[in-house]
Amino acid sequence: MPVVGGMTVRVPVGNRDRDAVALNRSPSRSDVPSATCRAGANRRRLLSSLRLISGLTIASRVLGLVRDLGMATLFGNGPVMDAFSVAFRIPNILRRLFGEGALTAAFLPVFVRELEHSGRESAWRLAGALLTLLAVVLAALVLVGEISLLTLGALIPMSTETKLLIDLSAILLPYVLLICLTAQVSAIMHALNHFTWPAVVPILLNLAWLGGIWFVAPAFADPRDQIRVIAASIVAGGVLQLLVPLPWLFRLGFCCRLPRPFAALTAPTRSRALREIIDSMLPVLLGLSIIQLNTVLDALIAWGFAAPESGSPPGSSFRYPIESGSAAALYLGQRMYQFPMGVFGIALGTVLFPLLSRHAQRGRLDLVRLDLVLGLRLVALVGIPGSVGLALLSGLLADTLFRHGSFDAHDARQTSAMIAAYGVGVWAYCGLLILNRACYAVGEQSLPIRTGLVAVAGNLLLNLTLIWFVGGVGLAIATAIVAGLQCIALAVMIQQKIGRVDQAKLISSTCRILAATAVMTLVCLLTGNLMPGGDHFGLRCMRLLIPLAASVTAYSIACLLLGIDEWKLLLSHGDAAAERSEPE
Repeated sequence: MPVVGGMTVRVPVGNRDRDAVALNRSPSRSDVPSATCRAGANRRRLLSSLRLISGLTIASRVLGLVRDLGMATLFGNGPVMDAFSVAFRIPNILRRLFGEGALTAAFLPVFVRELEHSGRESAWRLAGALLTLLAVVLAALVLVGEISLLTLGALIPMSTETKLLIDLSAILLPYVLLICLTAQVSAIMHALNHFTWPAVVPILLNLAWLGGIWFVAPAFADPRDQIRVIAASIVAGGVLQLLVPLPWLFRLGFCCRLPRPFAALTAPTRSRALREIIDSMLPVLLGLSIIQLNTVLDALIAWGFAAPESGSPPGSSFRYPIESGSAAALYLGQRMYQFPMGVFGIALGTVLFPLLSRHAQRGRLDLVRLDLVLGLRLVALVGIPGSVGLALLSGLLADTLFRHGSFDAHDARQTSAMIAAYGVGVWAYCGLLILNRACYAVGEQSLPIRTGLVAVAGNLLLNLTLIWFVGGVGLAIATAIVAGLQCIALAVMIQQKIGRVDQAKLISSTCRILAATAVMTLVCLLTGNLMPGGDHFGLRCMRLLIPLAASVTAYSIACLLLGIDEWKLLLSHGDAAAERSEPE
């Protein structure tokens, strides 16, 4: 039996190309047509699912922008938004680690193997056992966290800003339980190639959040009470996110026997599978914890090194390197670069991960390499112009989207710098999503850990260096630099595990994409210079939308003229484009 990343893979006998893999050799030339047809069908399904998820994600991200606009209008960049942006990172990071991060990465390959070799009934029992275990563990953690936070707030004297941070953390903590269970339900649906409801889930949160901003928060006069109400609306949105997809999961065949919720945990087969998931989850958790630690460090440094609104204490000679409001600007900058990353990068990783896992379970490393290269080509197609576009339009984005109410021109300039600095790394953030999932699919969890350890050390070093020269924006610059270096290193190192990918095709595609991006940049700059001045909101929208539309149009035309196959492949619904992308 072949071994993939230290994991033995059972290969069914009776198919010639699988026999070739079982004999540790590549399929013969006569096997290529069947492999090509299978890969072409897989790509058509992948691209169809990608378009569906991207469309729903665009709707969610647009609502998210409206939500962020409402938050900026209510609170601006200041201590209230600083406290919220730090407090909300706690459930957000735990969601990425335990929900859609480490647990999903460890669970999905095992669940796919159960589907492939033991049938759907066995896979359902495994899913039920894991959901039960996850609910019990997270409920205990949330209870301990709530008691700790309430005790801390009651016994220890603290400033108003710190007290607000503790209060918001306590309100938001139950969201950890809700969103992690929701993420696990979504992972089950992804493994079964059902992507619609998981993509709808973020829309529900945004609707609940907007409801809190528009209908509930205005009833309170104190901004601190308003932000507490909004935090409670986020928890209500988490309840919706968990309950709405459940009927569809039951329609797919899932059955949870409530009288014996722990029965599945004691079954020998399920216990072995759960132990395998937990054993696989620990190194993945470590790798993702390292990655998420960068964002936590950014937020804590921005909050801890920021000058107080009242200025330095009398007699103090300490020069604060970061101005007040940088943590909120950091949060909004991250939200902006996460727009293209969520619409495309996360969507692509979501549909690609089950496919890569199936290839790995069947021992088809040739198909793993093929689809990984496709994923990286598509990342370059969207990520490179996305990076340049965010840098070019950062000022217009901050000014148009956020400069309202309490969010003034200074706040807009502060946020614009964060958007530009974070934005230049969009290609790297998306590339890391794909490369990490490829590592997890083939059972190679150590690579993200090793590269992540170096990344977090480099990020911390750059953070503590750059803030003294360029202020809070140095935090975003450090993140973008480290992400780019980590992406390149991981792309090189993974080939030692899965074999050499088609680098010539990847480099050729990237060069043509860079040329198309250069055309887009020229058009964006020329169009922007032709726009009229003025501070009216309509004029601000026009200064943003017209260069944006001209840039997208120029990039599309350049892609077609340069013969960039990935652009045709992404837009095509037919078979021809998928077949042309296959090797001859």
